[in-house]
Amino acid sequence: MAPVVLALGLAACGGGDDSAGGGGTAAKATNCTNKVVHEDAKKVLVWAWYPNMAKVVDNFNNQHTDVQVCWTNAGQGQPEYAKFQTAISAKKGAPDVIMLEADQLVGFEIQDALVDLAPYGASGIQKNFSAGAWKDVSQGDKVFAAPVDGGPMALIYRADIFEKYGIKTPPKTWDEYAADAKKVKDAGGPVFGDFGSNVPAVTTALMIQKGAQPFVYDLSNKKNITIKLDDQATKDVLDYWGNLSKQGLVGKEDQFTTDYIAGMVGGKYATYVSAAWAPGYLTGAGVGKGADKGKFAVAPLPQWDTNNPVSVNWGGSAFAVTSQTGDKAAAAKVALGLYADDASLKDGWQTQTIFPLNQNVLKSDEFLNAKIEFFNGQTVNKDIYVPAENAYQGAVYSPFTVYYYAQLQAQIAKINQGQTTGSQAATDLHNQIVTYAKQQGFTVQ
Repeated sequence: MAPVVLALGLAACGGGDDSAGGGGTAAKATNCTNKVVHEDAKKVLVWAWYPNMAKVVDNFNNQHTDVQVCWTNAGQGQPEYAKFQTAISAKKGAPDVIMLEADQLVGFEIQDALVDLAPYGASGIQKNFSAGAWKDVSQGDKVFAAPVDGGPMALIYRADIFEKYGIKTPPKTWDEYAADAKKVKDAGGPVFGDFGSNVPAVTTALMIQKGAQPFVYDLSNKKNITIKLDDQATKDVLDYWGNLSKQGLVGKEDQFTTDYIAGMVGGKYATYVSAAWAPGYLTGAGVGKGADKGKFAVAPLPQWDTNNPVSVNWGGSAFAVTSQTGDKAAAAKVALGLYADDASLKDGWQTQTIFPLNQNVLKSDEFLNAKIEFFNGQTVNKDIYVPAENAYQGAVYSPFTVYYYAQLQAQIAKINQGQTTGSQAATDLHNQIVTYAKQQGFTVQ
């Protein structure tokens, strides 16, 4: 887990001048895991973990003579963030460009660790993205990252289990989801889904879908934050999943584990509430192959209110320029152009490595009409994921996402263990986060 951003995040840390980072861009870019095509060009050090990054970097370097990417994988998610936080604290050691998940951006923005890309041509790519995708990487007129992929959420389900237990259509509402879960259990079937404590981002997304707004925060006033985690919407969502868990209608296992994957393959779970990138992850883990091949399907995410549908997102990453770069213009060219060319984007979605956010892809006939093998030939992009992405309105994240997720994870674990109710967990979570924010120097509204 990455170190939590402490009170120093509110101080004038200073983003560092163009010479920060121990000698500038070219001096840092020495340990590349890829081939540099044009040795005399400016070199930009990039940290990123996309599975097909080697191919993406080669595409960029082959297309540019003035700047070259020097890429290394510094870890996926939290391990990378921990290294970046260490570099921020030491004021040296950061890359020029870094891959970050959208919900982590604000925690680094508040430390002046990221460069505003607006003066470096960010407006030129804005048209390529939905309003929600752009909101996730910007603050007012400042743009702190270039979007690449996202995670519009939907309901993955086992078509064979639905058929066996007489579920003719996927649940359109969460009430229907609970009713179907009971129907399957009463008939001796498997649990319907999973309320894993280690995916707090999913629970947060469902809270937002219900109408919650956990945080209101704007970098224009760094010290002020609004926190609302004890509202009725949050209590309703935690009570809902807590009740399903208590009744044994959903599992309580951590996700992304060997046991969880084995459960997906073996039909232990009837549904998987997940994002558009899930098929790539699942197939890479061996799901959807062998005996369970052709048994998965996907439907729109159930709604709390079908008259007011809300699209939510889980995951998705972007490229940001760090304030330790020795050449902001060169680094910005990489951040805005890396994984943005047609060849890289096509490889990303065809291999199900990413769900691209670039509208040039999302509007293309090839992408829209693609029949996804994992879903037994469903045209899921056209029918489910693209409409969900375009309806997504963006989210407001806190400056201390890591700490918030850790506390929510602990509360979900307590719910699953029968130690608390969803409503009480919401109240306790709210009090924990408010106390923490005040300790860090924030004024809580």
